[in-house]
Amino acid sequence: MCFDSTVTPQVMSYADFQQLSQPEPPAAFSYGSDPLQHVELWKPEAAGPFPVILLIHGGCWQTSVAKAGIMGRLAAAFVDKGVAVWNVEYRGIDVPGGGYPGTFQDVAAAADLLRDCGFAMGLDPTRVVAVGHSAGGHLAAWLAGRHAIPAGSVLWMDRPLALSGVVSLGGLLDLAEVRHAAAEACGADTVDRLVGPATMAHPDPYNDTSPVSLAPLGVAQVLVSGDLDTIAPPCFADHYAAKMQEQGDRVQKLTIADQGHFELITPGRPAADAAIAEALRLLAIQEQDAQG
Repeated sequence: MCFDSTVTPQVMSYADFQQLSQPEPPAAFSYGSDPLQHVELWKPEAAGPFPVILLIHGGCWQTSVAKAGIMGRLAAAFVDKGVAVWNVEYRGIDVPGGGYPGTFQDVAAAADLLRDCGFAMGLDPTRVVAVGHSAGGHLAAWLAGRHAIPAGSVLWMDRPLALSGVVSLGGLLDLAEVRHAAAEACGADTVDRLVGPATMAHPDPYNDTSPVSLAPLGVAQVLVSGDLDTIAPPCFADHYAAKMQEQGDRVQKLTIADQGHFELITPGRPAADAAIAEALRLLAIQEQDAQG
């Protein structure tokens, strides 16, 4: 852990965050037969097609920890800026079908449903930025790297949705690092359960699951951190950015003072407001234009 333990963070806890009410999604669409295999669609009332924020929640890749509903306030804030939101639910490692490959296949199927059906829903699937929080930050970056997944992998798919950028909010991005560094927050075996064991057919569990192994992703990435985040401290972003930049990726780091992990998904707090602004920038939207 690369966090100054002498500092006592005065930040929002998960219990504090859970006390906040979340708006209900206007619509939902299934991409599979499991009740967890669905997306929430949020969009402005004006005529589209709208650029899209593909939103992915965290929760240590565990359904029992968090579901898509925790992103409701953030989704509504994006809609207020004039963009649509594709809020992804998926099976975590703690439910049947989750882990490897199911968790990854779920997020991929949700993204590709946007690719195939977005225009019919008043969305513009050629203008999509993935925004992920915590474990969802990893999944957002992984989506951007799907084009580099080896053809022999069970996770390989033809014509994956192309992204315009990625915004990671306190992301657990480098699986090999967070396997140990985030063990206290997420559980010692969490990453192992996510990627599955090494096998003869799949000797390196990270080669199709970790964005570091898929670099360069080829899209702009913004890593937003709270300087008081004890779950995903800013050094996680520092280490990941250095590795990705060595491979030629464009990675920007943004650390927000006096903010923790859950301020990143709470509009009205500096961390979330900064993240919203960065996502709009990657969509080539000036905030005042989006509002007007």
